[in-house]
Amino acid sequence: MRSHKLIGWALLALCMACGDGDEDDSKDSAMTKSSPSSFAQQVTLGQEVYGQSCAGCHGAMGQGTDKAPRVVGLDEGALPLKPPSGRKVRTEDFVTVADVANFVVAKMPPDKPGSLSTDKYLAVLAFDLKANGINLDKKLDLEVAEGLTIPR
Repeated sequence: MRSHKLIGWALLALCMACGDGDEDDSKDSAMTKSSPSSFAQQVTLGQEVYGQSCAGCHGAMGQGTDKAPRVVGLDEGALPLKPPSGRKVRTEDFVTVADVANFVVAKMPPDKPGSLSTDKYLAVLAFDLKANGINLDKKLDLEVAEGLTIPR
């Protein structure tokens, strides 16, 4: 089942690599002030956060740029299992969505790793999953992410 193979999770993680990471609540929308209660709400918040924090490096459509790799399009090389040669930031394999989540929280955005809330990191991952054609019937959390293998 594709919902159990979350490649988009990695995309979300990579998207968080770029951006200002501004956590000023006065600049956040109402959606970011409370925790999303469903996958659909996570996707909505994730789209907003991706646009603010990720698109500048990973591209508006997750297609990748000269600054950061592709996060959408698994069949086009997004979120490969092994880190591409020459990568200095990513050294971990991406087997599960949790692998991507752990990478993103620890290393994204590059100028302020770990600066986003857990809800925002998970929301970006949910948005990327959706962009890769993966829907979940439940809210994405770290436990769910552990059980989701990125489809190859």
